[in-house]
Amino acid sequence: MNLFSSTRIREVELKNRIVVSPMCEYSAVDGHPQTWHLVHLGSRAVGGAGLVFTEATGVEARGRISPGDTGIYLDAHVDSWTPIARFVREHGAAPGMQLAHAGRKASTTAPWLGGKALLPKDGAWEPVAPSAIRFDDGYPMPREITRAEIDDVVDSFAKAAERALAAGFEVVEIHSAHGYLLHEFLSPLSNQRSDEYGGSFENRTRIVRRVAEAIRKVWPERLPLFCRISATDWKEGGWDLPQSVELARQLKNAGVDLIDCSSGGLVPNAKIPVGPSYQVPFATAIRKEAGIATGAIGMITEPGQADLVFLARELLRDPYWPRRAAVQLGFTVKPPVQYERAW
Repeated sequence: MNLFSSTRIREVELKNRIVVSPMCEYSAVDGHPQTWHLVHLGSRAVGGAGLVFTEATGVEARGRISPGDTGIYLDAHVDSWTPIARFVREHGAAPGMQLAHAGRKASTTAPWLGGKALLPKDGAWEPVAPSAIRFDDGYPMPREITRAEIDDVVDSFAKAAERALAAGFEVVEIHSAHGYLLHEFLSPLSNQRSDEYGGSFENRTRIVRRVAEAIRKVWPERLPLFCRISATDWKEGGWDLPQSVELARQLKNAGVDLIDCSSGGLVPNAKIPVGPSYQVPFATAIRKEAGIATGAIGMITEPGQADLVFLARELLRDPYWPRRAAVQLGFTVKPPVQYERAW
């Protein structure tokens, strides 16, 4: 197995193991992707990646991080996403969509505007979370989500998957990481509920299992389902790797094909030992102990090996990194006909 070996997940063939990781662009209008998104995602497909994911895409309007986040909560969003998925596929990559709900991190401004709570005059809305615990100073205070609303969220994820399918996407990923809603349920640091969604491991993981099962009911058996998790909160008393392994086992039984292994994001000021490939050991452990494929992410800037390698910032710096890596590893990656004279 190497970076440029093809791999088949269910009935989707990936030409290589390079994945464009979901990267928020904060440039949508009412959830609709714009020309920016076509160019951003399309150029990474032309750049040679095997799988191109959209940014975290809201399954509810209130599940967006900011007003500039993309959405898949309206049928009208399907038409906006269709040409993007088509372009990515036409240029040799599988189009993927990450389905997300921001939970208590919602209703904030774009990072270049400060990334903190929206003001009412700017369209602020009330975020929801497992418990009424603010993420940090300057963030909105969330309202504790009701059990009926939890049912609605599960249904919203399933309907979002149906819309992603209608738009032409071939892979969907459940976002259960980085301190967003599903991750908030997993961690005791953000989930202090006393009902069937809080307390024990089985209760805290219930909503994630329900979302996976609901999506699998509407997402074709021939197409892959991924789940991104934060393998650890990097905080004592929080979510950790042993719990991640057990969740991965459960998600495999629910029809998830790959665990996309990230970390952190739940609490501010966590002490994270950031360094090259610092999250790869999580992918290795989950792959071995849960018996499920994994994706590695986190400061991976050099060619290497994994089931799949998810790249983010490196592909922001260089959309054509896969082609450069291919040269270093002695592989030939055929360019688009429009670019052949440069090879």
